[in-house]
Parts: sequence; structure tokens; C-alpha cells
Amino acid sequence: MLRLGIIDFDTSHCVEFSKRLNHVNIDEELWVEGARIVLGWTGTSAITDPETIASNREALISEYGVQLVDRPDDMIGEVDGILIESQGGDVHYERTVPFLEAGIPCFVDKPFTCSLSQAKSLAELAMKNNVPLFSASSLRYSLEVQDMQARFDEYGAVTGADVYTPCELHPGNPGLYHYGMHGVENLYSIMGPGCRSIVNVVREGSEVVVGLWSDGRVGSVRGVRAGSYGFGFTAFCEKGIVSRSIDFKFLYGELLKRVIEMFETGKAPLDISETIEIIGFIEKANSNRDNPGIEISLDIE
Repeated sequence: MLRLGIIDFDTSHCVEFSKRLNHVNIDEELWVEGARIVLGWTGTSAITDPETIASNREALISEYGVQLVDRPDDMIGEVDGILIESQGGDVHYERTVPFLEAGIPCFVDKPFTCSLSQAKSLAELAMKNNVPLFSASSLRYSLEVQDMQARFDEYGAVTGADVYTPCELHPGNPGLYHYGMHGVENLYSIMGPGCRSIVNVVREGSEVVVGLWSDGRVGSVRGVRAGSYGFGFTAFCEKGIVSRSIDFKFLYGELLKRVIEMFETGKAPLDISETIEIIGFIEKANSNRDNPGIEISLDIE
């Protein structure tokens, strides 16, 4: 059984992941096998209030059997893998570096970073030390996306896609780096990498980013900030159109299965180059927010 450590308690994911991996306070059909979260570091946050962090900390100790450490590097030599669960992507670089340098595989929750340069640096460090590194939104592995991918013969290749997502703003994760990240990740799960330029329009209640792929395909993300919202997509395929709203029930479990697979095999389920492109997509979209309708190059080299 793999032993895992968790860094930062300022997101609900630290509790939700512990439920599924440690098999506590959750239906058996949602259990994920192969690992337990055994150590944790509370951390600090510029996004989440101290009361929420304290509540998560108490639950992890009293309900899920997680033991606390005084410093993150106290976990080195004690765990087989690390989950970086900080809500703010701006601290992910400093949180992750010590573990990659120690040769410990890392899953970094969304957003991977809030900087393209930091994303590249983490990828280079992981490659240098031959350590698997993985980051993704749970939306990438929704059952609805998996079902569409499994029915390739029926639907044919994807020729374009539109996705929608809540897009709450927070200065700690500027622009699309906060909840808009889910939509960008979902778009890439359907379209794959290869975006070469973007156009975006920002209004008070919504933000739309259109990506132009190098092979001529077009994909868009609608971030919703007013009125009713949810997660979903429309994929335009060679043989049909697939529209789905996304069910939350199995999202975390499906993501965790891939995380555990990485810790077991030493191979990340997603090439880090695609994650870097996603961070570049968001960085460019954020920089272009005041230039509606202007196409800019997604140059991440």
C-alpha cells in the first residue's frame, strides 16, 4: 500500500481525496484503492480563510488518521508520493521543488502554476531528476469525456469543441487560473494540444476565449460569472455532435485513479508538455483581457 503525503489544507480536495483513498465517510463505490494519505502539512493560504483551514485540519487528524508534520520536508523518506493541494497556484513551485529534488513523484492540483516560466522550470526539474510529475483538473477524466473518447468509431474525430465552466475570479489565481482552469482543461481533454493562437472577450458576467488550433480546428471556453452555471461541453465530431453536462459524482475518484497509477508505475498519465501549453493558454488569455477580439499568438517556446 502506497503511503502519501498531502501539502496544504486550504481546499476541499484535501478532505475529499482523503475520503476516497482512506475509505472513510464515503460510499464504497467511490473508494479508490492502492494508497493511503498518512502525513500532512497544514500550510498557509492567501485565498482560503483560517477557519476553513482549521476545520480541514481537524477532520484530517480526527476522522482520516492523517498525522501532521512540522515542515513539508519532514515527509521526505516517509512517503511514496506527494499531493500538492494548495488552492493558490502561485505557491506550487516552491511547494513542489523540494520533493522533485528528493526524487519523490508529485501530483500538483490545479492550477499547476500561475506562471508559464515556473511551469517550464518544474517540468525541467522533474526531467532532470527523472521523477514523474502530473497536474490536471478532475474535469479531464469525467465519465462523459471518457465515454465520448471510447466511442470514437461512432462519433469520429473531434473537429471542434465548446465548453462551459464557472469562472469565479480571485487575485490569488488571476483570471482563468481560478475556476476557469477547469474549462480550459476540459477543452484540452477533448481537443488535445496544438493551440497556436487565441482571441478573447471579457464582460462583467462572462469571459469567452476562443482557441485556434494549428490544424484549423477551433475550440472555445465560456467562463460564466453571472446567472446559472455548471460544467459541460459540446464536441463537434466527424460523424455527430456530442453535448454533455458533467456529473460531479465520480470526478475526484477518476482523477485519483490516474494519480495512483503514476505513483505505482512511475509514469505520468498526461505528458507535462500539454500541461505547460494549458498554462500558456491561460497566461496569454489573461494578458489579452483588455484587448477584446484581438488574436494573439500562443508562443510558449
